Amino acid sequence: MTFEEYLTYFEAILANPTDHPTYADPEYLSYTKLNWSRMNRWLKKFEANAHTRTVISAIQTPQRWILITEPWCGDAAHSVPQIYNMVKDNPHIQLEIQLRDSPPLLINDYLTNGGKSIPKLVVRNANNRDLAIWGPRPEKAHALFQSMQSEGKSFDEIKEALQRWYNEDKGQETQNELVALLLTGN
Repeated sequence: MTFEEYLTYFEAILANPTDHPTYADPEYLSYTKLNWSRMNRWLKKFEANAHTRTVISAIQTPQRWILITEPWCGDAAHSVPQIYNMVKDNPHIQLEIQLRDSPPLLINDYLTNGGKSIPKLVVRNANNRDLAIWGPRPEKAHALFQSMQSEGKSFDEIKEALQRWYNEDKGQETQNELVALLLTGN
């Protein structure tokens, strides 16, 4: 689906959560409501830095960027709108959103330590060859997550710390990592 179709899907969940079995769960619906607010804030406030804009605008051959996500994902609420804003003005980049939990289940080909962690970005060339894979979160955020997890912190404490990290970082690490991947082709 396009990014615009993803937004429509997201809104449909919020309008009629009972039509979407996952979101009938009050906890998932609560996450999704928060993520809608966070995502819209990034759509309004996020602007890629000059280096990122230069690297992305230099892409002159067709690429397909597949972003695997779900509306309930907290990490995705930050990185999905940031990635969209980075690529939306390059006509050579087709951004496609795929849901993790719906066919074609592309996530099964891009597991993280055996898990279906999202968001996951797959950058492909016109021949459908993978050029780069990124996700599920910036390395510094992942290090924070792992450290807190090994310390036995609660899920709520980890969520709050990651939220603070994303707000303070303002998308810089996501940009740095994506630019590095694009420049090295890994």
